[in-house]
Amino acid sequence: MSERENARGKTPVRFVLDSFALLAYLEGEVAAGDVENVLDRARRQQADIWMSVVNLGEVLYITEREQSLQAAQIVLAAVDQLPVILVEADRSLTLDAAHVKARHSVAYADAFAVSLAMKHNAAIVTGDPEFEKVESLAPIYWISQRHSKSRTSGRRPT
Repeated sequence: MSERENARGKTPVRFVLDSFALLAYLEGEVAAGDVENVLDRARRQQADIWMSVVNLGEVLYITEREQSLQAAQIVLAAVDQLPVILVEADRSLTLDAAHVKARHSVAYADAFAVSLAMKHNAAIVTGDPEFEKVESLAPIYWISQRHSKSRTSGRRPT
């Protein structure tokens, strides 16, 4: 079988990390524990987690803009240690994301997370309310929303 199986022989749960979830985890926000639970499942080989490099790029530009280039480099090194499979934005994923974006009012980077989740039959890990618009396309694993002002407004064009 091409998929990993846990000790009981069950197929792992599948997740796609959105930038909202990764930022919450990295910044120790309210939802960090929710994201840590998902990451722990992957560490125990009970889940698979994917993330598009487009969503990773979003995390990095936000970190550099709000903190510094050095902080973004530290974030990248930290992400490289996580049990997350980074997926390149190849032609197929890009075309799928363009299709999602054309039909749904979501940010372009979010369309990559949706497309990746659809490809892997995975749930999107996020607390970003924008994903309510695409719940019919992929399941959402809702994490706690931030108590501080959300970066959603002003950080992502639609």
